[in-house]
Amino acid sequence: MEFRLEHDTMGEVRVPAAHKWGAQTQRSYENFKIGTQRMPAEIIRAFAVLKKCAAKTNEKLGRLDAEKAAIIAEVCDEILAGKWPDEFPLVIYQTGSGTQSNMNMNEVIAHIANEKLAERGSKTHIHPNDDVNRSQSSNDTFPTAMHIAAVQVLHEYLYPAVERLRATLQEKSDAFADIVKIGRTHLQDATPLTLGQEISAWVAMLTETAAMLRESEQKLYTLALGGTAVGTGLNAPRGFAEEVAATIAAETGHPFVTAANKFHALTSHDSFVYSHGAVEALAMNAMKLANDVRMLACGPRAGIHEILIPENEPGSSIMPGKVNPTQCEAVTMVAARVHGNAATISFAASQGAFQLNVYMPVLIASYIESVRLLGDALHSFDIHCAFGLEANRAQIEANVRNSLMLVTALAPHIGYEKAAEIAKKAHREESDLKTAAVALGYVTAEEYDRYVVPGEMIGPK
Repeated sequence: MEFRLEHDTMGEVRVPAAHKWGAQTQRSYENFKIGTQRMPAEIIRAFAVLKKCAAKTNEKLGRLDAEKAAIIAEVCDEILAGKWPDEFPLVIYQTGSGTQSNMNMNEVIAHIANEKLAERGSKTHIHPNDDVNRSQSSNDTFPTAMHIAAVQVLHEYLYPAVERLRATLQEKSDAFADIVKIGRTHLQDATPLTLGQEISAWVAMLTETAAMLRESEQKLYTLALGGTAVGTGLNAPRGFAEEVAATIAAETGHPFVTAANKFHALTSHDSFVYSHGAVEALAMNAMKLANDVRMLACGPRAGIHEILIPENEPGSSIMPGKVNPTQCEAVTMVAARVHGNAATISFAASQGAFQLNVYMPVLIASYIESVRLLGDALHSFDIHCAFGLEANRAQIEANVRNSLMLVTALAPHIGYEKAAEIAKKAHREESDLKTAAVALGYVTAEEYDRYVVPGEMIGPK
């Protein structure tokens, strides 16, 4: 491998000649061989947005000449287009302020920009700190990139998946509105409802948590950029914070604004605890939904088996013909991961010491992982399970006929205790409710048929 010499304030460093990064990136690459998880691509893209908008703002405020601002923006656009994916090698577990990832971005932009300028015959030189990082600090750029990335992943991965699944389940709820089935509470038989009503709860869960997500997103719109090292804005021109936030908003299409208090923006990340709380709420609803589906589908001969789900893969290497609810299992495992990430995010957010939080990389990596995993899982569940869900009408009807809780319809006519006696007799003697009720003499056969109509038990009278 060929190398070139790069330097920083600590001296010279050998850098692979084929790569565009500089000395500080190389130092981090060598010093933090911790795990295999690189800084998320979403953070890299957010940094490219940030650096492009900072260059534009610095030009507007007279801190950067037009040629420098233009070449920085040009390279950022290439990064956003995915042109330089191998130039960002740093792992999550590095400095907790994300300084090295900020410098990785600065160095790569500067190097590529200088190559382009040289090819064009320009004598202009781009410096990673003095130009690309002008009016900035890692301490305000990394939290700004966190907020940009968080908003973008919500819109790119999670919102569409939630809405598509919600629409699929709404169609199923409407289609199954006339299918009367037995309800279950405490995992025991309960009074009837329709399959459409049961599925409507899943639709409502997704609707409610989607609203929670959108509400919590509002807390991610405030940006730390302009606070520089400790929140004072040292070395940034007056008006930079407001102008760069407006430029980022225009670039992304999201209503970002500058944070009112930069000291809070640098050291506290309560907005991520809040927003991830909504993500976790969605994950817990997804867990409930997936568990309901796999229990209602369990069988096919010795279970509830009231719904039929797509058979996607063989379920066993030893039991021929077995098929398992694998999409449900994937969703529940993702929910477990999101729940674990909540602990990481909450703890990381609590560790703001004086003017800076130094747990930022693990915090944002956990947030992005939760959003991406959950979005992917809901999309997969939608197309491979929910879309093909069907009602097993014969099994549903048999379960309704056999349920002892239809006796609830008799309670207003003969009283709770006599109704309970009928249910216990039928259960003990393994007879149907009608036989037990008539045998006890509490109602006639005609009265039983008039009072106990499952289709009339699915709403108030």
